[in-house]
Amino acid sequence: MTEKIPAGDVREDQQTFLEALAGIVGNEFVAADPATCYVYSQDLTENEPRGPLGVVMPGTAEEVQRVVREANRFRVPLVPFSYGLNMGGLTIPGRDAVIVDLKRMRGILEVNEEDLYMVVEPGVTFGMIRAHLEKHHKGFRYSYPLAPPQTSVLSNALMDGLNNMSMRHGAMSEWVNGLEVVLPTGERVRVGSCAIVDSWHSRSPLPDLAGMFLGWQGATGIVTKGALQIWPEPPVRKRHFLAVYDADTAYRLMLGLCRKDIFDDLACLSWPLGKMLFGARGPLAYCEGEPALFVYCDLYAESEAHREVKEQIMREVLAEVREEGGEFEDPLDVGDLIRIDPGHAKVADFPTTLDFLLDYGPGGMTWVGSYGPGRTWPKGVEACFEILVAAGFPPILVARPMKGGHFWVLRFILHFDRADPGELALVRETLSRLADRLLDLHYVPYKPAGWAVEKIRERDHHGMFGLMERIKACLDPQGILNPGRWGL
Repeated sequence: MTEKIPAGDVREDQQTFLEALAGIVGNEFVAADPATCYVYSQDLTENEPRGPLGVVMPGTAEEVQRVVREANRFRVPLVPFSYGLNMGGLTIPGRDAVIVDLKRMRGILEVNEEDLYMVVEPGVTFGMIRAHLEKHHKGFRYSYPLAPPQTSVLSNALMDGLNNMSMRHGAMSEWVNGLEVVLPTGERVRVGSCAIVDSWHSRSPLPDLAGMFLGWQGATGIVTKGALQIWPEPPVRKRHFLAVYDADTAYRLMLGLCRKDIFDDLACLSWPLGKMLFGARGPLAYCEGEPALFVYCDLYAESEAHREVKEQIMREVLAEVREEGGEFEDPLDVGDLIRIDPGHAKVADFPTTLDFLLDYGPGGMTWVGSYGPGRTWPKGVEACFEILVAAGFPPILVARPMKGGHFWVLRFILHFDRADPGELALVRETLSRLADRLLDLHYVPYKPAGWAVEKIRERDHHGMFGLMERIKACLDPQGILNPGRWGL
């Protein structure tokens, strides 16, 4: 049974609203006690905690609709939530808001091997998808992020996340074939082919209305189903690490390799993360002469002969970069590394627990991730490293080319002590400086927190945010869903 909220904690109309939600989903799936609200009030980042009015956990799309209709009747804001693992305070509720926790909706509703898609609910995680495909659809795969297995698959796609096949196929929003959405008014709609026929095969050739829900941080609707692309899994896999001594060489290596279309994934890690991956703990120090960056190359092939051809092309690219003066070590076979120490399998096996990253430091972690053009990538690495080092943070970078090099990623991670006000202030100042420098180099933050949204809005000189305001007002006339997201 849900604990009765003391009369002094909420207004009478709010108490009535929470009781109405219990009538929809059952008492056991509504909570407003301080302990539960505390859990939903914060994440790992520097963003200020704010407790919700309460939490509701619908189990079906119909229950989501009824919850949204009640929210409109009582004028109570709702914040969609799956597993709360996004950084940036994106699920920290605003004042007097109710969290709509969707993790009970965990159906893998369809896997269509012939048309290469699956239909999932928002509570389905990357760990669940991997287990399901390995058991029931051998030979097919989805893409996995550098994130814990309990991360929501659908939320990652809705938020333009990136995964281990993004170098080939782009941000995860591009993998969405169609959506079922509960609008802020409580109506339920579908977009994509699934709206017209009994198939979730494509968003084309219809008007692409999925864009009204992709990247909006839950401000325009609550997605209850999504179709995501899957891919055949070739039988041969080979992984390499390249130790590189400067950002320009790392860029030229990745640019040459991604243009040859021989890898599914190319990722770049900086030296602190490389040391953490291999077990370093405590203060991280760079030693003169060590590699500054590590390029991770993930190769799939249809046969050993196919693999040999791809590796020959890789060697030709490496030789060209060396002839141009690039400094890097010969490729290290990750398979050999794992055979020496099986514990290193986590560097290449996704989804990963991320223990080497999440458990490092005193408990606070945040990041600025951004998408931008390749031509300014080396400058971005060097400039942001300078900012981090000057502030006393190790320069932790995760980066990669996206969609064959059509755009690139720069993502910088900071660890800090959330209990130390001085460190919190330093983190906020450093994040602000990083975001400004990235925007100067044409890199736009993805999954942006509120403070980053303000910086993005300042540079909107072509009316985009005005259009977003009109779309939000049209879809959500009472401002029920995630008010304040994107500054709306």
